[in-house]
Amino acid sequence: MSKPIGSIFFLFLFSMLLSNSEGHLKFADGKVAQNSSSWCIAKYSANDTELANIIVSVCYFLLDDCNIIQPGGSCFIPNTLINHASVVMNQFYAKIGRSYCSDLITVTDPSYGSCKYA
Repeated sequence: MSKPIGSIFFLFLFSMLLSNSEGHLKFADGKVAQNSSSWCIAKYSANDTELANIIVSVCYFLLDDCNIIQPGGSCFIPNTLINHASVVMNQFYAKIGRSYCSDLITVTDPSYGSCKYA
């Protein structure tokens, strides 16, 4: 199995393990994230290599949705890996129906200025 297919397969299996029968992600304390008021962001403990890999991997699937982290995009500033990774992770999270987040789920909207998280 090639690495990209293996990664997609792992992503699918991992999301299935984290989801209950209603398709909502459970928090560690058993609370369920509400689909309309949760956002996926990068872990602050992630290193630059991990963050760069997240951006490349997620943007491969999102295509044009990653324009918002490019120069001139609404979420380009601050131009940091943690910011860009969080933005694209949330774009992916929203695009797949808020059913999978590999890092952190927040119930506080991380939008700022002209950068609006989906």
